[in-house]
Amino acid sequence: MAATYDFPSDLLAGQEELHQVRAELSALLKRLPWSVEPLDGFSDDTGWRRVERPASPGWSEDEQAEVEKLRRREHELAVFVSTHRYWDALTGADRVHARSHLKHATDRDGGPDGTTSDAR
Repeated sequence: MAATYDFPSDLLAGQEELHQVRAELSALLKRLPWSVEPLDGFSDDTGWRRVERPASPGWSEDEQAEVEKLRRREHELAVFVSTHRYWDALTGADRVHARSHLKHATDRDGGPDGTTSDAR
């Protein structure tokens, strides 16, 4: 039988926000040009596979600020979740297993409060 964990609501909310911030950051980085600074395009076929990049106009100051804001928030949330007082009560493999469950708690439950959505 799989173990169940009674995660505190602030820990669940922190983990959920961490997922959201990472998804937002990932989507933003996929939309932005490949280089932060303006660079010419290039083609290199001397390696084991060909690498090509178009010219990059670089990121605007607003885009750089948005990426920095999301990265800073991601770091804050990762520290909050990983150092939460809840983990003090667990040791070794139990802590690892609980951490794994927390990462997927909202996948199973439908939301950070543990409720299941009827829309599924």
